[in-house]
Amino acid sequence: MSDTCIEFNDVVAGYKDFMILNNLSFKAQTGSITLLLGPNGAGKSTVLKTLFGLLKPRQGTIKLYGESVVGLTQKDLLAKGIAFVPQGRNLFGQLTVWQNLELGGITIGKELTHERTPEVLEFFPRVKQRMNSMASALSGGEQKQLEIGRALLLRPKVILIDEPSIGLSPMVVGDVFKLLRKLADQGTTVLMVEQNVKSALKISDEAIALESGRLVLQKPASELLADPHIERLFLGGAHAANAAPAATV
Repeated sequence: MSDTCIEFNDVVAGYKDFMILNNLSFKAQTGSITLLLGPNGAGKSTVLKTLFGLLKPRQGTIKLYGESVVGLTQKDLLAKGIAFVPQGRNLFGQLTVWQNLELGGITIGKELTHERTPEVLEFFPRVKQRMNSMASALSGGEQKQLEIGRALLLRPKVILIDEPSIGLSPMVVGDVFKLLRKLADQGTTVLMVEQNVKSALKISDEAIALESGRLVLQKPASELLADPHIERLFLGGAHAANAAPAATV
């Protein structure tokens, strides 16, 4: 059986007449962390939104374990094991931590949510101590951990996560990255967009660089981390980085 979890093939997607993804094709392997790189506007977040059905492709196919997911609703995708943690804060601030977790598990029912909550909270001891606090009273790091915990209630096969480090201290970012690595090691597939590139590459398996919604580079994260031309991937010019000769040591 193929180890491919996510497959984009010739995908075109965008907003009205403005296309952001242009004939994009790539694969992500099961139980791996795949990091999406590229300058602002390259289409990284659009990849996640299109996979999660928030944008409908104008062309091409998107498959999960070889089965098309184009046209499925978010409820269908959640049922198939895809969880999306978008950029920014996406909590109900005037509800408690406990109530936010209950809402996160609405698709699996209250009984199963209550059954799974203790195992999820083992990953987040600081959040566990604040179950009766309003979500708005949590620190930025605690809020992001609560968002990820809410997604984990669904025991997802795939986690799509967009800029998890925004607004977090280096220590909390380290904790989030360690958790994502642990989840991947246990078989969860992670597709991530992250501005803290060098730190993200250290815990990733594969890196994909986009320019203008097209794949311009895909290689093991460890190789890219050692590439002296890495900065070009964030300023544009990934073609040049891919073609440039390796530096001698």
